[in-house]
Amino acid sequence: MRVWTWSVAGVALLAWGEWLNRRWSRTLVKADGHGSQAVVMLGYRNPSESINLINRWRVRAGIRSVDADAGRDSVVIFSGGSVGGGTSEAQLMADYAQSVLRYKGRLLVEDQSRNTWENITHVVPLLVEAERIAIASQPAHALKARAYLRRQRPDLADRLVRADDCRLGEWTLFKPLLAAYGLWTLRGLTAAERKR
Repeated sequence: MRVWTWSVAGVALLAWGEWLNRRWSRTLVKADGHGSQAVVMLGYRNPSESINLINRWRVRAGIRSVDADAGRDSVVIFSGGSVGGGTSEAQLMADYAQSVLRYKGRLLVEDQSRNTWENITHVVPLLVEAERIAIASQPAHALKARAYLRRQRPDLADRLVRADDCRLGEWTLFKPLLAAYGLWTLRGLTAAERKR
C-alpha cells in the first residue's frame, strides 16, 4: 500500500510540474499571427567560457520557436551580459546556435544586461519592427520577462506570442522543481500578470 501511495504522489507531482509550466508558457501571449518575428533568448548565469546546460537548452528552445514561414523577416536576439568578466552569455549562446545548431538566420547580440529587467530594457529597441515577439526561456522566467515587457512597453507586449519552450515530456523529472522555483521567482508579479 505504501509503495502505491508514493507512486500516486510521484505521478501527481510530475503532472503538477507539467501543468504549471505549460500554463506559464501560455500566459500573457496572444494567438500566434503572421508577419515579422523576433525571438528573444535570455541568458542564465554562465561564469565559464563554455556554454552551460541551461543556456544550451534555451538556445534550442529559441531556435525551434523561429517560424520558418517568416524567413528573412525573423531575427533571433540573444540577451545576457558577462558574468565574471569573460565572454557574455549572449555571445556564448549565439556561438552555440551557429556552430552546433547550424543556425543560419539573422541574429543580434545584446551583451550589457545583468538581470531580467535589463534584458527587456536593452532588447526593446531591437523589437520595435517585429510584428510578433517570442521570449524563450524556462516558462516561469519567460513569463516574468513578458510581464516586464508589458510594464515597460505595453504597445510591444500586445505582440507577444508563445515560444516553443514547454513540451510534454521534456525536463519532466525537473519540472516540479522548476515549478516550485518559478512560484518563488514570480511572487513579485501581480495576479493579473500571472493569469492567462
